[in-house]
Amino acid sequence: MKQFKLTLFFLFVNFGGLAIGNWLMNNGPRTEWYINLSKAPWTPPGWVFGVAWTVIMICFSIYLAKQFVTNKKIQFLGFVFFIEFVLNVSWNYLFFNQHLVFLGLINITFLTSTLFYYFYKLSDKVGNYKFLLLPYIIWLCIATSLNLYILIHN
Repeated sequence: MKQFKLTLFFLFVNFGGLAIGNWLMNNGPRTEWYINLSKAPWTPPGWVFGVAWTVIMICFSIYLAKQFVTNKKIQFLGFVFFIEFVLNVSWNYLFFNQHLVFLGLINITFLTSTLFYYFYKLSDKVGNYKFLLLPYIIWLCIATSLNLYILIHN
């Protein structure tokens, strides 16, 4: 029951973070700046982003709930989650709102590193739940490559 309540909590926080990030990007993908960028040929269509982030945040929320129920390092887990949350939300602002493509790349690289840290260093007590991080990790690798492509080709 505790894990279920924590899952609901993290769903609320994570989807709230997506909403904040969406607000901070200020119509980012629909702005002239973004539309006129040279984008990677593997850039997915817009609807894929919504589907991907929905799946990612559901899986990540379940993973986090399991972590917080299983692991005794609650304060440290909370700190790592806070870092992940800030990096995730701030990328939208840096990249789309401020057009700081290089800083966006640094940000998303740290975000991806945080997810690898979860996967390899913090998941010893959650068993197969760590595989719920794979959609997030895969998506961040794709997103990092898209960010890098835009940096190089614009």
